[in-house]
Amino acid sequence: MSHHNDCQGPCPQHDAHASRQDEHDVSPSSTSRRRFLQSAAAAAAVGTAPYAQAQTQTPAAAQPVARATVPPRAVTLNINGRDYTLQLEPRVTLLDALREYAGLTGTKKGCDRGQCGACTVLANGRRINACLTLAVMHEGEAITTIEGLASNGTLNPVQRAFIEQDAFQCGYCTPGQICSATALLTEFDAGTASTVTADVRRRPPQLTDEEIRERMSGNICRCGAYVNIVAAVQSAHRGTVGSGTDYTYSTFVIKTSDVA
Repeated sequence: MSHHNDCQGPCPQHDAHASRQDEHDVSPSSTSRRRFLQSAAAAAAVGTAPYAQAQTQTPAAAQPVARATVPPRAVTLNINGRDYTLQLEPRVTLLDALREYAGLTGTKKGCDRGQCGACTVLANGRRINACLTLAVMHEGEAITTIEGLASNGTLNPVQRAFIEQDAFQCGYCTPGQICSATALLTEFDAGTASTVTADVRRRPPQLTDEEIRERMSGNICRCGAYVNIVAAVQSAHRGTVGSGTDYTYSTFVIKTSDVA
């Protein structure tokens, strides 16, 4: 009997025989492919099970919105000789109370970390960083900001000196610089020593440039007007500032306090 394949073109008998061979193919490569496909299918089934279960679960009840633990209360602050009664939460800083509640935006928010001095104000004549203290801590104290240094529209000597010596550029740090310099002169006149005073047991003999730089070191000027700032403080200290008749409060406010 001849075993010659008489099929011309596609042969059903040959295809069926090849299919039976594939079903019984147990070569290593075939086994590896089947094992990989089985493992992948099992992993996919396991991975989608938690998601499917989560989709069928009833969502938990919405959590209530947290409420303020301490409600606002009336806080009366004496600012620039005027009493302001403000509704403040205990957590509100003096800086935010001045700017956001009292509307006195001359005091600037720089770093909000007590590192730049832009928010310097006076509390009972003592300079403080308004961003580092709570407003409720200053009830009963006299708070002075840049807006309160001028008297009846006349700039004080430090303000006039800053203008004469061109001691600012962008003006953002200037309110804090001037408040700090005003307190510096008061401290020096009271005999307060600094870390560069030769003998802290004795009254500093004179206000040197080195003393001024040290005493103003908490106020940063990113424009770099330090040389002129020192000159302005010296001028105010020595009383060599002009009469100030050409300087009005509104002129100074335009240059410094209206910066956001």
